[in-house]
Amino acid sequence: MTAQQEAAPQPPPPPTSSLASIRHIRSRGLFIEQACEWAVECSVLASQGSHATGIRRVLPNHYCRVCVQSNIVLLTQAFRKKFVIPDFQSFCAHIDDLYDTAKNLSGGQVADYIPQLARFSPDLWGVALCTVDGQRHTVGDTKVPFCLQSCVKPLKYAIAVHDHGTEYVHRFIGKEPSGLRFNKLFLNEDDKPHNPMVNAGAIVCTSLIKVPSNAEKFDYVMNFMNKLAGNEYVGFSNATFQSERESGDRNFAIGYYLKEKKCFPEGTDMTSILDFYFQLCSIEVTCESASVMAATLANGGFCPITGERVLSPEAVRNTLSLMHSCGMYDFSGQFAFHVGLPAKSGVAGGILLVVPNVMGIMCWSPPLDKLGNSVRGIQFCTDLVSLCNFHNYDNLRHFAKKLDPRREGGDQRVKSVINLLFAAYTGDVSALRRFALSSMDMEQRDYDSRTALHVAAAEGHAEVVRFLLEACKVNPVPRDRWGNTPMDEAVHFGHHDVVTILQDYHNKYSPQEPATDKQSAEKNLDGML
Repeated sequence: MTAQQEAAPQPPPPPTSSLASIRHIRSRGLFIEQACEWAVECSVLASQGSHATGIRRVLPNHYCRVCVQSNIVLLTQAFRKKFVIPDFQSFCAHIDDLYDTAKNLSGGQVADYIPQLARFSPDLWGVALCTVDGQRHTVGDTKVPFCLQSCVKPLKYAIAVHDHGTEYVHRFIGKEPSGLRFNKLFLNEDDKPHNPMVNAGAIVCTSLIKVPSNAEKFDYVMNFMNKLAGNEYVGFSNATFQSERESGDRNFAIGYYLKEKKCFPEGTDMTSILDFYFQLCSIEVTCESASVMAATLANGGFCPITGERVLSPEAVRNTLSLMHSCGMYDFSGQFAFHVGLPAKSGVAGGILLVVPNVMGIMCWSPPLDKLGNSVRGIQFCTDLVSLCNFHNYDNLRHFAKKLDPRREGGDQRVKSVINLLFAAYTGDVSALRRFALSSMDMEQRDYDSRTALHVAAAEGHAEVVRFLLEACKVNPVPRDRWGNTPMDEAVHFGHHDVVTILQDYHNKYSPQEPATDKQSAEKNLDGML
């Protein structure tokens, strides 16, 4: 029960019947949440002294077998903490803290070029995440529908590449950042839009979705969006569509310019394509459903909720590459530098953020900065990467000052102690240098409370002992479970050179304050390594 709760703590809607629940579970991939609910009910019955028959009334044996047999891999992952974020509850607590920090921001202006956007309260703020294993967390206004606007651009590009392949799509659209405003009437030197994330490229990309009629095109894309979102909420705002069309002079100008330069496939009706473009911008989502869309991109095109392949690997790779280089309007370079993750923003206040192979996040808050990005969303993304090593170029081995939510704490501690003590046992000073530079605790103890210094002294590795004492400033007199110190080990095994080194440090040693000790150790490492 505990493993299930930790793996996916968000409770599902209550079931109407046991059989209906199982159908719901199997179709929506929500087994963990439902099993968690049943487990809680069982524990309540057990705590009240109910017999086994009472517990069976909550989850009959037959249903239990069906659930377990069809979800054995999922259950095994939960119980062994093998999900992509093993300690999900702790990670969610960090997300809540980041959310609260960003919530205090008050800058920015709500987009007002159409009335439907201007009506949103500037106080709305929601964050939802979904991992590639289907772990979910939401905080804030995550059930309020809002339009994707420009956040739809990478999704329709992915659909076009999925249907036609990279070569065909990029006959009409480039791959480079433009360095210009997203709605400029400007093409590259080949008379093509620079990329599918600016308006010109997105309009051409819309024309590449080859379905016979406009009505069928819209149904086709909506069906794709539903699959990307794991059949969660995807709607359409007709009022937004009408307003976009009425105020779309700039996009009509871009459309005619594209038509003049023969940027569309042959036979394209430019006016119909612009209507379709406005319709796709008016697709509604919530933070919760959009986070599943982002997680599908993070998961290589497989929806983590339904398990269905929605997009080809080629489409996902290309989409994430362009989101990384071009997805944040004129802030794309800054975002790639500071955050280092694929993302796409929209004027409704959404930021679709992808952490490849880990999770998808949707941040939504209507107030925008001068470049058209959500003020709170940018702050949240920046703080997330400052806390966790999700930046594409964070060094996972040597950048230990950041959290790595993908690591299971207990397993890593065990491996860390084993590696440290084995390096001391073999006299591998080079390995010990690497551990020290990666901020490893050089005084870690095994199950017998023995440290690396104990092991090195017992084996007679004088260079290791000197390194640990001089460079790492470890305690020279730690005691193991039998009360032995490293000096006792060196004396017992007759390593007189090690005894001499330890004796010098015994005479000089006095416990220091933690902060002073840390600064002294860092100074020694800088000088010696």
